[in-house]
Amino acid sequence: GSGLNNGQWHLVSFSTKRSRISVIVDNDVTSSAHSSIPLQIHSGGALYFGGCPNTGNISECNTSLSGFQGCMRLIYIGNKAVDMISVQQNLLGHFSNLQIGLCGIMDRCLPNYCEHGGECSQTWNSFYCNCANTGYKGGTCHYPIYEQSCEAYKHRGNTSGLYNIDSDGSGPLGPFLVYCNMTDTTWTIIQHNNTNLTRVKSANRENPHTVFFKYSASLDQLQATINRAEHCEQEVAYHCKKSRLLDRPDGMPLSWWIGRTNETQTYWGGSLPAVQKCACGLEGSCIDSQHYCNCDADRDEWTNDTGFLSYKEHLPVTEIVITDTDRPSSEAAYKLGPLLCRGDRTFWNSASFNTEMSYLHFPTFHGELSADVSFFFKTTASSGVFLENLGIQDFIRIELYSASEVIFSFDVGNGPSEVTVQSLTSLNDNQWHYVKAERNVKEASLQVDQLPQKSHVAPPDGHIRLQLNSQLFVGGTASRQKGFVGCIRSLQLNGMALDLEERAKITPGVEPGCPGHCSSYGNLCHNGGKCIEKYSGFSCDCTFSAYAGPFCKKGKHVSAYFGTGTSVTYNFQEYYTLAKNSSSHASSFYADMTLNREEISFAFRTTRTPSLLLYVSSFYKEYLSVILTRNGDLQIRYKLDSHQDPDVFNINMKSMADGQLQHIKINREDEMVFVEVNQNERMKFILSSGTEFNAIKSLTLGKILENSDVDEQTMKASSQGFIGCLSSVQFNHIAPLKAALHRSSSVPVTVKGHFAESNCGTLTGADSISSETTHSFADHSGPIDEGEPLANANRSDSAVIGGVIAVVIFILLCITVIAIRIYIKKGIYSNNEAKGSENEDSGESALRSELSMQNTANENQKEYFF
Repeated sequence: GSGLNNGQWHLVSFSTKRSRISVIVDNDVTSSAHSSIPLQIHSGGALYFGGCPNTGNISECNTSLSGFQGCMRLIYIGNKAVDMISVQQNLLGHFSNLQIGLCGIMDRCLPNYCEHGGECSQTWNSFYCNCANTGYKGGTCHYPIYEQSCEAYKHRGNTSGLYNIDSDGSGPLGPFLVYCNMTDTTWTIIQHNNTNLTRVKSANRENPHTVFFKYSASLDQLQATINRAEHCEQEVAYHCKKSRLLDRPDGMPLSWWIGRTNETQTYWGGSLPAVQKCACGLEGSCIDSQHYCNCDADRDEWTNDTGFLSYKEHLPVTEIVITDTDRPSSEAAYKLGPLLCRGDRTFWNSASFNTEMSYLHFPTFHGELSADVSFFFKTTASSGVFLENLGIQDFIRIELYSASEVIFSFDVGNGPSEVTVQSLTSLNDNQWHYVKAERNVKEASLQVDQLPQKSHVAPPDGHIRLQLNSQLFVGGTASRQKGFVGCIRSLQLNGMALDLEERAKITPGVEPGCPGHCSSYGNLCHNGGKCIEKYSGFSCDCTFSAYAGPFCKKGKHVSAYFGTGTSVTYNFQEYYTLAKNSSSHASSFYADMTLNREEISFAFRTTRTPSLLLYVSSFYKEYLSVILTRNGDLQIRYKLDSHQDPDVFNINMKSMADGQLQHIKINREDEMVFVEVNQNERMKFILSSGTEFNAIKSLTLGKILENSDVDEQTMKASSQGFIGCLSSVQFNHIAPLKAALHRSSSVPVTVKGHFAESNCGTLTGADSISSETTHSFADHSGPIDEGEPLANANRSDSAVIGGVIAVVIFILLCITVIAIRIYIKKGIYSNNEAKGSENEDSGESALRSELSMQNTANENQKEYFF
């Protein structure tokens, strides 16, 4: 049989006949067992049920198996029922440790303590929960395995992508899939089932067009996510042609929407609740000042009312109703964007406890059968109680017991118990540390940071309910002893966040917020990014990094195309105010710009030789140049003594001017120079011309334009400049290429010649034929920011090119408008629309074209009039 220990009754039939034995379980003949032995079988004078007696020397009963634990009933021997009452009265057979007349098996899966759909299984003494595919873990599947927000994923160092989030933590709501957009501000994006631009016709009050939106999460899950977020918004666009939104003589709206509160809303994107207006009505910019929406002008041409709904209590939009598209030439189109939520107002919610006497108090914590507590802390004190909640006898407490020890202690009626985690390093180092404690009917556990989790198994058949009745004390105790001095952040009990900041505002000795996040999270700023403190969290300043993104990791190809004669020069002296205001000799204010080490990295792609890749100059005629020789070898030339010839280091490999992307790293430490090409083994060179790079002046990519006293090979390479693509250029903490592409007035970059952002794609076929021609790249994207040329760039060329482009674009737009007008008059679009759902995609495309055409025509009219 199977599942014979499932606590259910099972039928066993055992029979012998001569030398044949048969066993049948639950009348399942197909799985019965039969055996024949060459001996005659005799039952003997006694039959033993449940095991062999443990007293006396009974040779007839001998087994290595333990005795049976469970219940038996309806025992038949030789087709005759055994009278268990006679056994109880010692009139038939003998027994010991037996309960007759009842079955005392305890069903340990009733009630089922497995949470979140975990499957319960049991043994004689205990039960177990199978948490597979539930999204939870622990002895009772109580604790979530997913983070509660995109913000939490971001500060684990994760990048943009799809993630499961569990907004209420260990609460009843399950996890669901969202897209986390990890920009400087973290956005959670939740999609619904209808994001297309949808046309509406023939709708009126009696026959309205009603559309329902179903999201990738339940309304309860959405509400938990919205409540947790700092801000949420959803864009709604209503395009209209003789289709009004709000304007009716009786004041009733013609179209409306419904949110998760199931209430009718009559304000539209960009407006406010209880204000029956669109965004233009709120701003006073509607096309007809007599109305509060553009569409209420009721014009026979396409216009729109578009904006973001941002009142969290009404989001998301679950239904839109449209009733004014049944008049001649009347139609509308709507589009609802995904729900967008940013931030996590609980993740950085914190309080600073200034004395051992200070504490916050909250209502009693109710976690009778399952309780989990999580928070971050940082301190310089060696001990202190994080939180405590008392009952008549029961209690729960989490404390920093010593500088390297956290203790979780509790009592549910079985006597005090403790779970301890010890750290090999100090926990009072003023860094953020994470604590997670859980207690359920099976076990208690404690984890600190990424240290191994410690557990304490609950005693079998002991008390299981945690009964508390005092207030919850945070940062101290009811006795006001052993209080915690430091910061506590993101405190959550059973998935519910406590608002520490609001309570701290009205509590003496406690201050809202806690500064100093960079000490713990600064390592998330990569590639030279600088951690910047914020009140709620931190950000990474990637100004001096060749990378971008929230952690200076994104945009590994901050790249640019260089044309013939292009030069990008980064002037170091602009960082020193004396350079602008003093006529003193350079040595008086550049003495602190002496370098004993450089860290240089970049990538390039070209087929042109010789080429100058990088040049760093000095006010003392010292310099560093990195060039490609005529045969395509990489050559590094250091001149750190103006009275000696430069040290020349050749990296003799296959030609590096092969049109492939080459990655270079150059690190100097005093006289030692280390070079790494394409992540191959590092090569080591020794300088002989000095170890100090004095009074550095500027860094040049491409052609050198200043008068410079350099060697002949560097001069030849400079005369050719660099034609190709440079990527991710980093010189110590400076990212000159990025500074040139994303320039500001404070960055001292000069650009001359053809310079455009690129992604260093493959060379075009024509370019690869001959290295004697000017090379361009297939991904060449045109000059950046055409309306505002780079400083010192060739303005006259840009003006001419810009003028030609503007004229061509204007002519093309005019032709497009005329063609579409003719197309509409012929009725082609109407015929296509009549084909129904068969041409739904083409209908939407045509609608987009028509809306785009109308907008373009309006814009062109305005430009022409101006």
